[in-house]
Amino acid sequence: MKKHLMFGAVLAGSFVAQNAVAVDTVQVDGSSTVFPVSEAMAEEFGNANRGEIRVTVGLSGTGGGFKKFCRGETDITGASRPIRPEELELCKENGIEFIELPVAMDALSVVVSPQNDWVDHLTVEELQKMWEPEAQGVITNWNQVREGFPDRPLNLFGAGTDSGTYDYFTTAIVGEEHSSRGDFTASEDDNVLVMGVANDHNALGFFGLAYFLENQDKLKAVPISWKGGEPVEPTKETAGDGEYQPLTRPLYYYANKASVEEKEHVEKFAEFLFQEENGDLVSEVGYVPLGERVREAALRVLADREVGTAYQGSEVGVDVVETLEREKHY
Repeated sequence: MKKHLMFGAVLAGSFVAQNAVAVDTVQVDGSSTVFPVSEAMAEEFGNANRGEIRVTVGLSGTGGGFKKFCRGETDITGASRPIRPEELELCKENGIEFIELPVAMDALSVVVSPQNDWVDHLTVEELQKMWEPEAQGVITNWNQVREGFPDRPLNLFGAGTDSGTYDYFTTAIVGEEHSSRGDFTASEDDNVLVMGVANDHNALGFFGLAYFLENQDKLKAVPISWKGGEPVEPTKETAGDGEYQPLTRPLYYYANKASVEEKEHVEKFAEFLFQEENGDLVSEVGYVPLGERVREAALRVLADREVGTAYQGSEVGVDVVETLEREKHY
């Protein structure tokens, strides 16, 4: 799904670029994760401003995008994580002030077969018990996860170990990136995981929310309880408003403050990103649109030209509205 839409968006973006003459340009680069969102937004914005404003979208990755951005080479950069201290220092060295803005939410669903009639929710602690490295060859049965669960084998499915989805899941659930048991069925193809769980009454797996939503007739999502809270089911609404934790993470744009203030077309594009109707574009490329509370808070940060980052590093289980309301540091 994502590859198909992204390819179409790239073609559309190339068409605009080749046919635009003497128009204002917004330069966007950065994360491969955010890239499909950027391309979709660029295409839609370009269609609405044809002949006047062109948005070019590069694909340097989060780290490569920050290098260009902090040298003043781009107006906006996408990032699948907050800016790191060394990147912040590079921006400061070059006098680049930035505005940190969420653009979409990326949520991971924990799923079981619809024939699984014993799991109505799981806690993060129970998931950790299943997935931590020490569980390999030890936690092999459902009745070892919680008293009252049946005497049935526990069969695990998950994203491949080279996947960013695997990295985030292990960080959020195990507490350490790239740390888990190795005796699970891994695949980079989410459709393989969907079918594996759907066809196994004893299975549990995880992958992106978009793939669960496409296969709700074959799977059952498991509500998750975090820090003793009420279990929350993964939906676009709970992910968009940051209620589904700790398996929801924001994706970001960093906008050059000078570009926003001095180039009307950059400001126009930045504001366009937060129009409610563009949530459909985010959904189409497989991510979760921002909820109303988040969009309103982000627009306030943009309007107030708040410079700096709300983070000291990557965080798990963040309330995005809370981070937008924090005092920023630069």
